[in-house]
Amino acid sequence: MAADAFIDQLNLQIGHEFAAHQQYIAIAIYYDEQTMQQTAQLFFDQAVEERNHALMMVRYLLDADARVEIPGIVAPVCHFEDVVAPVVLALEQEKRVTSQINELIGIARRENDFASDQFMQWFIKEQIEEVSKMSDLLAVVRRSSHDVEQIEDYVQRESASDAADPTAPRIAGV
Repeated sequence: MAADAFIDQLNLQIGHEFAAHQQYIAIAIYYDEQTMQQTAQLFFDQAVEERNHALMMVRYLLDADARVEIPGIVAPVCHFEDVVAPVVLALEQEKRVTSQINELIGIARRENDFASDQFMQWFIKEQIEEVSKMSDLLAVVRRSSHDVEQIEDYVQRESASDAADPTAPRIAGV
């Protein structure tokens, strides 16, 4: 059984993941309104990924016979001053989530909760990829903010290589 401290923190993390989901939808809507369909789709896809992370955590708690409590979330930022600001926010969010994942692993290890520690390992790899992806996107968006077609071309090239990860934890409801 998962440690109580881990269960408490994972329930909070589920809320963080759902908040990230909504934030990415807000960012996608912004880019869609800017007629940047490739970038909008990237963030719609990111939103689904964050929702799936929350549901992976739900599935883990259900499988561990632990309580699941979905916390409320704050409203996302919906207004941005330029095409750079949403990516800055996305990168900050990914760095914050990385910290939260590290905290969860620390709790699991302090509590000798080896199953929860093992479950969280996939999320470490995922966060490294997410921070790298947003860091690269931010560099491109800053460099090309005057020419959104360059941003769109970059996003299209990079999105073509995305593939499902067979090592990912199971998603509740799928």
